[in-house]
Amino acid sequence: MAKIKFLTATWKNLVMINYEVDHEILKPYLPAATELDLWQGKCLVSMVGFLFLDTRVLGVKWPGHINFEEVNLRFYVRHFDGTEWKRGTVFVSEIVPKAMIPLIANTLYKEHYRRLPMRHKITAVDANHTSYLYEWKLNGRWNKLGATVNTDFAPMLPGSAEEFILEHYWGYNRRSDVNSMEYQVEHVPWHVGKVTDFVFEADVKELYGQAFEPFLTVKPYSVFFAEGSEISVRAATRVLINSVIKNNK
Repeated sequence: MAKIKFLTATWKNLVMINYEVDHEILKPYLPAATELDLWQGKCLVSMVGFLFLDTRVLGVKWPGHINFEEVNLRFYVRHFDGTEWKRGTVFVSEIVPKAMIPLIANTLYKEHYRRLPMRHKITAVDANHTSYLYEWKLNGRWNKLGATVNTDFAPMLPGSAEEFILEHYWGYNRRSDVNSMEYQVEHVPWHVGKVTDFVFEADVKELYGQAFEPFLTVKPYSVFFAEGSEISVRAATRVLINSVIKNNK
């Protein structure tokens, strides 16, 4: 039986900047009972900026927490539950401008949210291109993530890197060496747009640690835009290493 819908919202205007990293730097974040999900042998992480719109928790809109920005750093894993492989996402860090979100998400889902001042801008460049910019203020400086996008959006190509990155419909968070949190994310396949220019200017060392700095300050593996859609996040459950081993016997 599907778990209740803990959160519903619309995720909109996702700027995806993807970097190849050494898998060793992700080991401290790897949830129990998961393994890295590689793209053609490459270990990818994504810097993502997007809008949370029409947000509801257990069907309730919380005043001041309905529409807001988010910027996150994520990587990709898979988990075998004894029957099937589930492909999921793990968040290294998530930035939002609202105080209640880190309190709820970090407590209930063991996420890694932090609150910082944020703002965004959407600007029409010409008839076929739009600029999207997400900013967050850290130590008195505005950090930036954005892209100029061709607005002729199209379905993802089967077998493409875009499909690999976006088609992860589970979330996993590390609780300890032997158990993790697992939750399901539901949405339709997204349309994507080509990026003609992009910007990522951030204090990577301060935000994510020195280990990430060599990888997030060079040319990315790819950059693309996802249109987004309505989403649902199901209530979380725990995954134990011992239960996985038992199921696999």
